[in-house]
Amino acid sequence: MNNKELTRRLKELRKRKGFSQEELAEKTGLSLRTIQRIENGETEPRSDSLKRLSRAFDIPADEIIDWTIKEDRGFLMSLNLSGLIAVLFPILGILVTLMMWLSKKDKVHGAKQLGRSILNFQITLTVLYLLGSISTIFMLLKAFDDMQATAMSGAETTADSITSAFMLQLLIYGVFNAYNIVFTIVNTLRIKRGKEARYFP
Repeated sequence: MNNKELTRRLKELRKRKGFSQEELAEKTGLSLRTIQRIENGETEPRSDSLKRLSRAFDIPADEIIDWTIKEDRGFLMSLNLSGLIAVLFPILGILVTLMMWLSKKDKVHGAKQLGRSILNFQITLTVLYLLGSISTIFMLLKAFDDMQATAMSGAETTADSITSAFMLQLLIYGVFNAYNIVFTIVNTLRIKRGKEARYFP
């Protein structure tokens, strides 16, 4: 990589991290003039400077040299589709999305915002699903209490209550998963067409 390309990448990385030149100088222990000279291409950072910069940016030193924000629509689509894992295993879906997002959020254009949106969406759906499941559990507990409190004459009513609770749980499961699948597929198609993904909530 030539010096001009390296300085451009360092500037981009500093701006993506939200550092001013003064803040970067403070975090690295390098002088402000040194930071300015590196970014202006007047000097190439030496090994010690690269190590300091890598610590400030919280990335490996060799990654500064290789670092670039690139377009990778395939990765964005994969990141988006990772949300489908939540249909079968909600927590695993969140963890897979989180790991993919953390690995590429500063390397692929659009990954940072997309990952946040997917994680917010998945966490919200999981919490709502758990709340719905808790209400079903309470319904079942009440039905079993009624079963113990009533004689055989009330058995049919109790059975109806238990059936209703299970039907409610199936409805909750179906609605939340359908909602997840529809949003994931629609947003995958939007990403494929180069449009921004939109999640609600």
